[in-house]
Amino acid sequence: MTPSATAEWQQLDRAHYLHPFTDPKALHEVGTRIITRAEGVWLWDSDGNKILDGMAGLWCVNVGYGRAELVDAAAAQMRELPYYNCFFKTAHPPVLALSALLAEVTPPQFRHVFFTSSGSEANDTIVRLVRRYWDILGAPQRKTIISRWSGYHGSTVAGASLSGMPAMHAQGDLPIPGIVHIDPPYWYGLGSDLSPEEFGLKAAGWLETKILELGPERVAAFIGEPIQGAGGVIIPPATYWPEVDRICKKYDVLLISDEVICGFGRTGRWFGCETFGFEPNLMTLAKGISSGYLPLGGVMVDAKVAAVMIDTGGEFNHGYTYSGHPTCCAVAERNIRILRDERLIERVATEVGPYLQAGLRAFSDHPLVGEVRGIGLIAAIELVKDKATRARFAPLGEVGTVCRDFCFKEGLIMRAVGDTLIIAPPLVISRTEIDELLRRARRCLDLTAETLGLRT
Repeated sequence: MTPSATAEWQQLDRAHYLHPFTDPKALHEVGTRIITRAEGVWLWDSDGNKILDGMAGLWCVNVGYGRAELVDAAAAQMRELPYYNCFFKTAHPPVLALSALLAEVTPPQFRHVFFTSSGSEANDTIVRLVRRYWDILGAPQRKTIISRWSGYHGSTVAGASLSGMPAMHAQGDLPIPGIVHIDPPYWYGLGSDLSPEEFGLKAAGWLETKILELGPERVAAFIGEPIQGAGGVIIPPATYWPEVDRICKKYDVLLISDEVICGFGRTGRWFGCETFGFEPNLMTLAKGISSGYLPLGGVMVDAKVAAVMIDTGGEFNHGYTYSGHPTCCAVAERNIRILRDERLIERVATEVGPYLQAGLRAFSDHPLVGEVRGIGLIAAIELVKDKATRARFAPLGEVGTVCRDFCFKEGLIMRAVGDTLIIAPPLVISRTEIDELLRRARRCLDLTAETLGLRT
C-alpha cells in the first residue's frame, strides 16, 4: 500500500460507509485507519504500520489471526454445502456437529442450543424465549427482565434495551417496556467504604430489592455478563455471583449469563460463569465461538427450560435466515477444537493470564493509575485525577481518549471506556508479546501524564 492508496480508501469510506458507534463527521475530518492484513496478534495498516492488537479485534479473535485451519474449514464447507436453512424440518451435518460439541464444552446443565448470527441476535432471542417460557407455564405476567447499568448486551432494539447504556437509550426511545436496570458490582466506583467481599453481597442485594419492588410474580429473568466488558471491565467481587444465583433460585427467576465476551477462554475457564461459580439457565454466545472468523452466535438452553419449550411449547415462532449457517458452524467447530486441542484456555489460566496480570499490576505506581483489575486475558486500567480520593477527571472520558490516541500512535490497540483503558488480547499471545504490550502501554500512560503536566 502507498499513501495515495490510503487516501483513496479513505475517500471511499467518506463517500459510502457508515461506521458503527461513530460520529461520521468527526471521523471524516481525520480519516479512517485502513487495516489490510493480520497475523497472530499483529495487524498492519495501509501505511505499513505494525500494530499490536490488545483487543483481539472486538474481544473475539481468541485463536489469533491467520489460522489456516479455519480458512480450510470454511473453504471445504463452502464447496460441499455453502448454505442451507434450518427451517422446514431440516438440518445439516455442520449444525448438528457444532451443537453436540457445544453440549460437551459448556456446563453440564446445557444440552440444547439455538443459533443466531451475533450476540445482539442471541440476546433478542433471549427476550423472546424467556417470555415464551413463562407463557407456556401459565404465567404471562412474568415479562420483566432485570439487567444492570453499564452492562452491554447488543445494539438491536432489544439488545440495546437490555444494555445499561444511557447514551444508547437516548436514541430510539429505549428501553422497551419490561426491562429495568440495577447498579453494577463496581467496587472501585461504588463500594470503596466496604471490603470487596462485603460490597459483593450488597450489590447482589440490589437484585433482591428490585425483585421485591416489582413483585416476584412479574419478574421473568436476570441477565448479566460475568465481567461487564464494554462497561469498563467491571469484575465483581467473589461473593457477588453466588449470591445472585441464590436470589434467582429463591424467587424462581431465570438466570442468564451473557458469555459473548467471557466465553471460550477469556477468563481462563471455558465460560465466565464457571470462573465465578454460578449456574445459569441460559447463556448467550458469540465472538469467541468462531474467533470472529465468521459471524455466529447462539443461546445455550438448560434442561429445565428446554423441557418446557420442547414438551409443551408447540411451535416457537422465532428464527433467522442464517440460524445454524453451515459454513459458520463448520468454522466454529474447528475453532473450538483448536481451543481444546492446543489447551489454549489452560494456558490462559496458568501461564499468559497470570503473566499479563502481574505486569499490569506494576502500573499501580503510575501517577495516573487508580486501579488495575483483571483476570485471565481481560483487564482494565482506571485513570484518575487523585489516587487517594479516587477523584475523576472532568469531563469524564477526555483523558481516556487522549491515552487511547497515544496508543494508536504507538502501535497498540487498547480501548477507552470513559477514563478506563481496557485490554483483551488474543489467547495465543506470547510472553514476549505481552512484554511488548506492557512496554507500549506504559509509554502511552507516560505520554498522557506529560500532556497533563504530571511527572512520571
